[in-house]
Amino acid sequence: MKEAVLKPDVHAFFDKRTSSVQYIVSDPATKHCAIIDPVLDFDEKSGSTATFNADQILQYVDANGLKVEWILDTHPHADHFSAAQYLKSKTGAQTAIGDRIVEVQELWKRVYNWPDFPADGSQWDRLFRAGDRFNIGALAGHVMFSPGHTLASITYVIGDAAFVHDTMFMPDSGTARTDFPGGSAQQLWQSIQAIVALPDATRIFVGHDYQPGGREPLWETTVAGQKSGNTHVSKCATETEFIAMRTARDKTLPMPRLILAALQVNINGGRLPPAEANGKRYLKIPLDALNGAKWD
Repeated sequence: MKEAVLKPDVHAFFDKRTSSVQYIVSDPATKHCAIIDPVLDFDEKSGSTATFNADQILQYVDANGLKVEWILDTHPHADHFSAAQYLKSKTGAQTAIGDRIVEVQELWKRVYNWPDFPADGSQWDRLFRAGDRFNIGALAGHVMFSPGHTLASITYVIGDAAFVHDTMFMPDSGTARTDFPGGSAQQLWQSIQAIVALPDATRIFVGHDYQPGGREPLWETTVAGQKSGNTHVSKCATETEFIAMRTARDKTLPMPRLILAALQVNINGGRLPPAEANGKRYLKIPLDALNGAKWD
């Protein structure tokens, strides 16, 4: 007899500043939960950091009597700082990311000329391999390797829900860019094919929503909805067509405004740079590191 797939409770937090969606995924029976892709607030104009988003998540955890087991990142983000370390300090939960993060660390430590940086994934408590399984209370989860947007992107499938972050957006927004260092349109196509091979009723939760046409932010769809309505996937019948479409589109996109600030924090597990002798922290911005990037 086929085992029933449990349905987790999913609560989303939309960060308007970065158009990011953060999630709490919880087991209704045990009240254990995971936090996925939390945002540490950063204002690049003033250099200010804050924990508005993360504190909102903690307030929800407390108000609902939840116990945080995991703090999960789907990939090293280019458009916001990760709040994983801040939330770990408040909850004691394990942090995790995909094991291919070490390749991203090696790539970016060269960009930042950071020779002493430990590119070994030791900044997280666990590195997930493709196919690894984990639990949130009584909920069973497993990991799919989903490269293309980044070398290290993964999808978390928890019960009937899949957290795909940048691999696919809502159907009216299409798919993620693949022009970051280590990105690949071919790999993204293959990752998408694996995701849409999940059962049609699987709930898909995306990591960003850019509100096309000014609509209200959305973040939940289904495998069936993506197969039939995703503006990029449904219009490309073959891998070759998708690669051509994605490559042409990527050439029109400027880099995310926080990419060079965010990656040095996020390849370090969400840790801000250590304070210098004057008590201040400093980010390092390499000049002319992303040659050929389109300007706004």
